[in-house]
Amino acid sequence: MTDALDLPSAGPDPMSWDTALAAVLGYARGRRPLHFRAPNSHTGRWVQIPAYGYERFDVRARSPQPLGEHDILTAEGLHGRLDPAGWAAMKSVLDDVRPLADAVLERATGRSLAELSDDEFSVLAEPGTVGACLRQINHLVQQAPGVSAKHVSAALHHRSPDLVPLLVRTTRWQLLPHVREGDSGVEAVIHRELVANAAAFQALQQALTGHDIQLTTLRLHDVLLWLSGSLRLTHAVALGQDDVLGR
Repeated sequence: MTDALDLPSAGPDPMSWDTALAAVLGYARGRRPLHFRAPNSHTGRWVQIPAYGYERFDVRARSPQPLGEHDILTAEGLHGRLDPAGWAAMKSVLDDVRPLADAVLERATGRSLAELSDDEFSVLAEPGTVGACLRQINHLVQQAPGVSAKHVSAALHHRSPDLVPLLVRTTRWQLLPHVREGDSGVEAVIHRELVANAAAFQALQQALTGHDIQLTTLRLHDVLLWLSGSLRLTHAVALGQDDVLGR
């Protein structure tokens, strides 16, 4: 039997492996009803649409072009449309963060976040570490007027789904209380939890492959943390159990 996932950032109790599996299945496959009426129709009909962002974001192809407009469209698939001013602000900030994003990739030398050493997320090993570069990106984005930080995070994660965490306000606040003295940022917490639960995350990843769901262990951590912190875990688990039972 696979061990439970001990994720302090997601809650005080370990999450059973079966719960984690059902939750991710619910995130990826779950549907919700929506009453749709076309503009040229007098009546509408109920349709089933994806309950979460897997099909609009996680399976979207990565662009071979430099970080830019394609990545904004991808981020909008997860977090919703930007207005024209927000679009322009994000396009501008992506130009600014591109050198730092490239520096993260160069420093990692092909390793995933979980494969990096603890020093990459310690202020004692700075400058030039992965953690330092990610903190610089966050600072730059926070200082840029009119920029949606969650859209930028989604764009960078989609480019490097095994290396750059996908953070939103909910998950960042879940992680912050677990930051230790000397950590370069909340990414250190994610790194510790991935390393401590490496076997369980790998087993979860392999089980999902059997359902034709491809997610990195970093993205699995993010999904479970977001579902827990946003109080959607119970709903996702129910949808995932329905999928397993074929209901």
